[in-house]
Order: sequence, then C-alpha cells, then structure tokens
Amino acid sequence: MRINLAALAVVILLVFTSCQHSSVPKFEENWESLSKINKEPEWFKDSKLGIYFTWGPYTVPAYQSEWYPRWMYMSSQDTSWTEDAWRFPGSKGWGWSIYEHHVKTYGDPSVFGYHDFIPMFKAEKFDPSAWADLFVKAGAKFAGPCAQHHDGFAMWASKVNPWNAKDKGPKRDLLGDLFTEFKKRNLKTIATFHHARNMQRYATDTANRGGWDSHFPYHPKYATSSTDDTLKYLYGNIPANEFYNYWYEQVNEVIQNYAPDMLWYDNWMDFIPESYVQKMVAMHFNTALSRGQEPVVIYKKNDLPRNVGVLDLEQSGMREMSADYWMTDITLSFASWSYVEGQTYKPVDMLLRNMIDVWSKKGIVLLNVCPRADGIINDEQQKVLTQLGAWLTKYGEAVYGTRAHSIFGYGAAKIESGFEGIGQSATQQYSATDIRFTRSKDDKTLYVFFLGMPKPNAEVAVENVFKLVYEKIKKISVLGTGTQLAWHIEEHVEREVVISTPDASEMNEIATVFKIEFE
Repeated sequence: MRINLAALAVVILLVFTSCQHSSVPKFEENWESLSKINKEPEWFKDSKLGIYFTWGPYTVPAYQSEWYPRWMYMSSQDTSWTEDAWRFPGSKGWGWSIYEHHVKTYGDPSVFGYHDFIPMFKAEKFDPSAWADLFVKAGAKFAGPCAQHHDGFAMWASKVNPWNAKDKGPKRDLLGDLFTEFKKRNLKTIATFHHARNMQRYATDTANRGGWDSHFPYHPKYATSSTDDTLKYLYGNIPANEFYNYWYEQVNEVIQNYAPDMLWYDNWMDFIPESYVQKMVAMHFNTALSRGQEPVVIYKKNDLPRNVGVLDLEQSGMREMSADYWMTDITLSFASWSYVEGQTYKPVDMLLRNMIDVWSKKGIVLLNVCPRADGIINDEQQKVLTQLGAWLTKYGEAVYGTRAHSIFGYGAAKIESGFEGIGQSATQQYSATDIRFTRSKDDKTLYVFFLGMPKPNAEVAVENVFKLVYEKIKKISVLGTGTQLAWHIEEHVEREVVISTPDASEMNEIATVFKIEFE
C-alpha cells in the first residue's frame, strides 16, 4: 500500500491545529466564567515597570492639566454651575482659572471650542522609535498610550470614532506606530481607556449641567450641547444606548487591530452597563488567548470583580503586603498628567524609592510621562528616565522576576495618605533607615534594599531576614559590585543578621542593595 505523504502531513497538521485551538479556553460573557482566567500571568508579575503617556489635543494649550477640555467651558462667574459640580476633592476652586485663560488666549468657548484645538495637535516631531528606545532604556517592560482620555479623541486609526488621530490632527496612527516599535523590542503593550466619562449625562438636568460624572459640562451656548452629526461624538452628546455601544466598539477596535496585552480602565466604568463590560472583558480574553497572549485587565475602585482583573491605585500605594498583585499609576510630574508649561518633575531618588516600596508589596508600577503636543518628551523627563534606567541596569536582579518576602520591610518613615485618602502617598520621603525586601523565585536569595545609603564601614542590623527556621546564610554581598561582606547572627535576636557595610564607593545614594544567598 502506497501512502500519500503530503496528504498525511496535511491531516496531521489539521489534527494538531485542532488540538491547539481546543486547548484555548473560551470565556463566556459572565463573571463566573471570566474569573477562571489567570489574572496574574508570570510575565506580568515579573515585569514590575511599565510606561504610558497622557497625550492628546489637551496638550496644545499646555495649561494647568489634561482637564482643560472640561474647565474651559466653566466660568466661575456663571451662577448656573452648582457647587457640587465643580468642587474637586480637597481643592476647592480647582480648574477655575482655565476658563479665564482660555478667553484671554483663544477667545470665548462659543467661538473657539475644544474641537478647534484638534487641528493644532500635529505631533510633527513625534518619533515612535526614539520613544521606544527611551522606554527600554528606562527599564520598562511594557508600554502604551492613553488610547482615549475623557475628551473623546481616539489616538488610533479609528473607523468607529470620527475624532481620531489618523483622520484629524496628526493624521497618523499614533497608537499603531508605537505598538509596532514596542513589539520590535519585545515590550508588552498596554492601552488605557478613560472614555466612560465622555458620555453627556446632564442634558436634561438643568440644575446640574456641569455634573462630575460627565467630562464636558452641558451648556446650550457651547458645542458641548451640539447634536451635529460629528461634534456630538466628541462631546459624548448621544443617547445612552448608542453611547454604550460606541464605548464598547472603540475598545473592540483596538483589541482586534492592535492586540494589546493589557487593557487599563480609569474610573467611571461602573457607569457602563454590566453586560457591555462583561462583553468587553470576554472579547479581550478570548481574542488575546487565540493569539497566544496572556491577557490582563486592570481597573480602579470596584469597577471589576477582584477575581477577574488587577486593581489599580491612582497615585497611591498599599500600606501593607497585598494578597493579590496590584498596580499603581503614578505620574513623573508633581501635578498634571499631561504636559503643561512650567511643569516640575519628581527627582529620581523619590521616584525610585517609592517604586521599591511598591515592588516589595506585590505591586506593579505604571509610570506616566508627559509629551508635548509636537511629540517631544522634554529633556527634564528624559534625564529622570535615564537615571531610573541606569539604577535598574545595575540592580535589576533584585527587581525583575522577583517575588515578595514574608514581610515587605520596615522603617522609620512617616506614612502619608495617598490620593483621595486611599493607601499611602506616591511621594513618600524615605531614608536609609527604611528597609524593603524582595526574593528570588527559587527562594534561595533575599534582596535587602536600603532606601538610601547606610553608614559606610559600620554595622547594620537587618531584621526578618529568615523566611524559614532552617535557612542558613551562605554569603552576603553588595549587589552591583559583587563585593562580599562580613556578617554575623545575633543569637539572642530572632531572624536578625548584623552586616558590616563597605566603603561608600561600593554603595548607592538612591538605594543600596545587599544580596543574601542561602545554602
């Protein structure tokens, strides 16, 4: 009997392909099914640091913050705004100067609206390859844009949203160009969405036209109330059911066309009907898995079930060790998330020490940078990112791929509350008296971070070194130089090791790391 080898090969290939596809789970559009995902894949736990950027037409005025599109329509002299509509937690009056600045610089909002900034958003100096190189140099393992902020402008080549970067403004696919460069460098990709707040929810609420749950205030004399066939989509002034589908279809377009590894959502997703959210998460999971990806979805507050997504804390950290992995989104600047004139930036020592605290508690850092409207990331930010990357190049062994110790650490720092009173501040002041830990995956190495430089040529006692009673130390060295250190155990103090510190030249002023290896 003669065997047709070519036909046999085809049959084998079909069987193999069928088996492959059958092994990929298919998630249904309900929380019980979606909770079966591995919400914390190994690559995510290993990554530790990602970079994104709040960039859009709101960077053209470059004034005060990315909330310019909202506040340019709200005059402090207009008594129709209710107090609750404009008060920002902890900062009464925040945003009022934007209207006056807009009128003085561009004219009345009835004449020059937010949509008039979009042709001015040209990104003419944007170089996605240079951005990708910078983020790799900074030590990021994933990256991506603010795909759409509250303002309704899509940063990709959208067929769903007429207000997109390919058809208007820069006239190029900003998200697509960036993802192409990131994937060339083996960076995972993230797309952040803030557009649940874009829907106009106050068109019939004459007592609260500037309500907090819509980005644009509703005002009859401004374009924010327009029902024009195009303008209504930018300002979110469409019927609720149409908006919910519009919200979903834009996310789905990014999922299908750009294959993000991670989707990240700002607040207000709880205003989207649950069925649409479930449909979105199922589409993300199923599509990514079919491509061989391990997807992650990130949310704030209570917008998703804890067993489906990863919780994000804005400008805040956990105070204690977390049972689950979590994320914090922090900005490189001290104030605005988008570029504004006169912006100031966190020094690398503050930035990095707060990151180490996050990593010691099972956290992942999502760092925001602030490009200018022309596509330039300014020198001040590049300097901090380069300094961050230099430290991570030398000490990254203690960061990437590590896991939590039995405790996160201890120290003398006075812990301040984080954004909106949640967790702890992202701008904590630390010193060498503050200790943090990480462990290697095989548990054979403990990394001890001093959040500063300990006193040279002295003895420092490190508590809680031993995770298990039978652990024995093989050696202790300075990470980054390999210099071995003398040490001894204080017999009367449980789990404490006394280490002889080296010369200052062997250590680091930002954060010094000692490596303890066990037998």
